Amino acid sequence: MCVPTLLTALAGAGGTATAAGAAAGAATAGAGIGGALQTIGLLASVGGSFVQGIQAKKTAEAQADALEVQRQEEARLNAVEDYRTRKKMRAQTAQQRAGFAARGVSAGSPTAIYLGQTAAQELAFASQSVRQRGAATDTELSNSARLVRAQGKQSMIRGMFSGAGRLLRGAPEVWPELLA
Repeated sequence: MCVPTLLTALAGAGGTATAAGAAAGAATAGAGIGGALQTIGLLASVGGSFVQGIQAKKTAEAQADALEVQRQEEARLNAVEDYRTRKKMRAQTAQQRAGFAARGVSAGSPTAIYLGQTAAQELAFASQSVRQRGAATDTELSNSARLVRAQGKQSMIRGMFSGAGRLLRGAPEVWPELLA
């Protein structure tokens, strides 16, 4: 027999323990422990929902930060690729000019000018192609980061509402005096 039950039983009959007093004391003590455990369970459930939402938001923020780092790295790689493309095209143009000079073709001849303009257009096209791919990748990664952040916020709000719903559903069972 536990101490609260014994004290309740002793106080209930003026110092003499009766079977009815002991049973009533045991029921009161059992309800007190059960109620306390039910309250702890409810609070753990509510707190768990809140923590789950907060952790989902933190995870989403970490993922969004990783996407931002990837976006910055892609931008750097794109700049290097654009530089290399331009350098390669300039080298090809220089080779073409050297070939014309070796054959005795004047740099001011219509053929040389036309081929120079064509090479310049190709250079611009190749460079623009590299930059457009980079811009598309940048946009995609930025949008992905925004989406992940929004999902994190949504998860946090869902956790908060879930916890509040659990509290509202469980409160009348744990604290019936609230309904009185």
